[in-house]
Amino acid sequence: MQKLTTQSEWIARAQSVLPAGGFGNFDPGIVIARGEGSRVWDEDGNEYVDYLIGSGPMLLGHGHPEVMEAVLEQLPKGMTFFANNAKGIALAEAIVEAVPCCEQVRFVASGGEADMYAIRLARAYTGRNKILKFEGGYHGMSAEAQMSLAPERRVNFPQAVPDSAGIPQSVADQMLIAPFNDLAAVEALLIEHNDIAAIIAEPLQRIIPAAPGFLQGLRNLCDKHGVLLIFDEIVTGFRLAYGGAQERYGVTPDICTLGKIIGGGFPLAALGASAEIMQHFDKSIVGGDKWLMQLGTLSGNPIAAAAGLKTMEILKRDGSYDSLRDIGRRLQEMQSSALDAVEIPHKICGDETLFDIFFTTGACRDYRTAKHDDPARNATYNKALRQHGIFKSPGKLYPSLAITAEDLEKTKFAVEQAAKSISPT
Repeated sequence: MQKLTTQSEWIARAQSVLPAGGFGNFDPGIVIARGEGSRVWDEDGNEYVDYLIGSGPMLLGHGHPEVMEAVLEQLPKGMTFFANNAKGIALAEAIVEAVPCCEQVRFVASGGEADMYAIRLARAYTGRNKILKFEGGYHGMSAEAQMSLAPERRVNFPQAVPDSAGIPQSVADQMLIAPFNDLAAVEALLIEHNDIAAIIAEPLQRIIPAAPGFLQGLRNLCDKHGVLLIFDEIVTGFRLAYGGAQERYGVTPDICTLGKIIGGGFPLAALGASAEIMQHFDKSIVGGDKWLMQLGTLSGNPIAAAAGLKTMEILKRDGSYDSLRDIGRRLQEMQSSALDAVEIPHKICGDETLFDIFFTTGACRDYRTAKHDDPARNATYNKALRQHGIFKSPGKLYPSLAITAEDLEKTKFAVEQAAKSISPT
């Protein structure tokens, strides 16, 4: 078979065997060949500073030597066993030590899987069925999560709008949707419905920060109404702080989900809670009626666990998060400066460790307000960044600890060119 060497040939090949020509994750018009440190290269050899970082997990960059050493040490000992292994147990201990709400954890292979089980666990523990989620909140690909993630039509709250075909109406009937950062709306729903098992929320919803007091307000309302609070920390866990959003914001949920960083770039996620809640995974304690069955071929596999353990060890070192926030702050400042110079209205939305720009003069408070006044401007801006060697999502920028001074200079130049590309003059 002839060896394909150009990116266009790989793209053509993908179009014949993959729906829509891709894996469903990212722009199928680019095929990444390799990554090293803060950079990635496509199949044509074009080099980019990587601010996508695998959608978050590569917080230390690609091929970090200490993580690689840990993985290579484990590889000859076995890749997966479908049984307990020491690396997975040690990783569970490290998570329990770091994350306030976790007394025990259960491993799965993906963040979406963790969120699905977290919802199911809340129902098992409370004996209730309804789940309250926030419009625009992303919690994976389960039927419940695919309610009002990115609705194209506005409906009255708390009606749920399915984002995917193939979801029965009965799922929508068990979901209540509220606007993010609106405690009054949440409280009204909790008063009206006495069969809510849990509220599930991203503490940083995509890149929209919680308003001051909002997360603590959710905690207080859940306590008042006997409802569980689930924090989806797939993205924020070990990113906003070593203890995640729970440490950063000082609010402890009943259940949390973790992913991305805890696998060090390999498929691994987890959900955690108190031992009392987690006992529903133990049939010998709760009995058959209340037992939550959960298993997975690759759950807690030792290679992912080894990579995650080493990643967490590195992040725990003094100064890691100060450095990450400094990088993020400089990236924010360079973009604001470039856009101000060409008089483009914008808002930087998010946290220094995860953010992006909305080209708007309005507030960025919830799904309906966090939007571009002119979406075409955002598309042009991001296209120009790509053309000048910056690899990022159209709606997020992930700083990493691999970013160097040279990377920041390259990014600054690209940002200035991108700003000029949307300048009205």
